[in-house]
Amino acid sequence: MVLYEAGKEDSIIMIKLKNVTKYFQTNNGKKYILKDVSINIPSHTNIGILGRNGAGKSTLMRMLGQIEFPNSGKITSPNTFSWPLGLSGGFVGNMTGKANVKFVCRLYGKNNQEINEIIANIREFTELGAYFDMPIKTYSSGMKSRLNFALSMAFDFDYLLIDETLSVGDTRFKKKSKEALMKKIETCAVLLVSHDMKILRELCDAGIVVNAGQMYYYGDINDAIDEYENINKKAG
Repeated sequence: MVLYEAGKEDSIIMIKLKNVTKYFQTNNGKKYILKDVSINIPSHTNIGILGRNGAGKSTLMRMLGQIEFPNSGKITSPNTFSWPLGLSGGFVGNMTGKANVKFVCRLYGKNNQEINEIIANIREFTELGAYFDMPIKTYSSGMKSRLNFALSMAFDFDYLLIDETLSVGDTRFKKKSKEALMKKIETCAVLLVSHDMKILRELCDAGIVVNAGQMYYYGDINDAIDEYENINKKAG
């Protein structure tokens, strides 16, 4: 397997992993996601992350986005990353949807005018109605996902992190959210965890395959998909 190796110019590197090890302690010992991995990943590339269930795709994505960290080794990148779309665990349950949005805006240094504009846009996009002014703990999982998606679209990042879910809600809302996502991708790149090969081929140029504590980078998403399918065949 050919891993991407950078040249002398660091400017082409999106993310560098150096001797990275990530594991979780279980009753049966350590469950390794990555084991002493060193790899360079090029910049400005839409990347799909593939692997069997339990291989650690979502954990890897969170580490690449510097949301989660390795047990040892180092991950560095000059780029900015969104929080993962598809996950909604970052909201404060006792605060309203509006208050959560305002809180995130403050964290990202938005001024009052920008905050009011973002709140208005998110209120309209999510179609949450009166729930937007109610505590998050009263929301369904779908409502949280809508708010998470709209909030992610409101900020500019070098990379969007997408964990499985590309759109939420009924058919009409799914269409609207996918259109918003495709427009967003025009100005940034994506790191996408998905089991949908059609979506991966549609959105991604390159791929990463996670398997048995190692990760492999492929400059062509089709090569990554082929390797993923070979791993599945060998697993039987």
